[in-house]
Amino acid sequence: MDQASITAIHVRVLGFDILPKVLTLGEVHELIETLGDSNGPGKRGLLDIPVVAALATSSRLVDLVRPCVPGTPRPVRALYFDKSPDTNWSVSWHQDVTLAVKARAEVEGFGPWSLKDGVPHVHAPAKLLERMLTIRLHLDDCDETNGTLHVLIGSHQFGRATPAEIEHLRQECPEYICRVPAGGAMCMRPLLLHCSKRSESDRHRRVLHIEYAGFDLPPPLDWQ
Repeated sequence: MDQASITAIHVRVLGFDILPKVLTLGEVHELIETLGDSNGPGKRGLLDIPVVAALATSSRLVDLVRPCVPGTPRPVRALYFDKSPDTNWSVSWHQDVTLAVKARAEVEGFGPWSLKDGVPHVHAPAKLLERMLTIRLHLDDCDETNGTLHVLIGSHQFGRATPAEIEHLRQECPEYICRVPAGGAMCMRPLLLHCSKRSESDRHRRVLHIEYAGFDLPPPLDWQ
């Protein structure tokens, strides 16, 4: 069984998979040089950067995503997170439920809306989010000392969760600490409950976060 098939099984059952070797050391260094340091928690709109776009649409990543999404996968959003001693934060248990779109339009099941760096973002229905996949490419060794993700195994299977439901799932689903080496990747469903703690290290925790979908949004909505 090839790696893409194994990843698809893990994603379906657990909600995530960790692959220790996806990028070469040269690619890691190129991305760090291209993306630079962040003055805040991260950067948005990175699919406009040629190096990121080429990697996101490469057969290496697209073939990995293909068994996990319907239709032909394409990257629809890319973010860069740089947790360091100068930009340090924690994030409580949550799901990734927002999509970046070209323009605001009222469509049943979508909302509420927000504006981030001038781009409209909207909360999406669970039926769409459960058909998407995120690849988080790690540019640094990542563990519990520098703010890696913690996830609740299998929590992606319960749809969009209310705060009360999140607290219930914390009691029901095993917690897992996602240790990922530099050059490795974490594949995850957006609805997988996850959190991260503040870094206690002087090391960076740089992650290129790419979201994939294999479907169009209901018109007149369109991917940003």
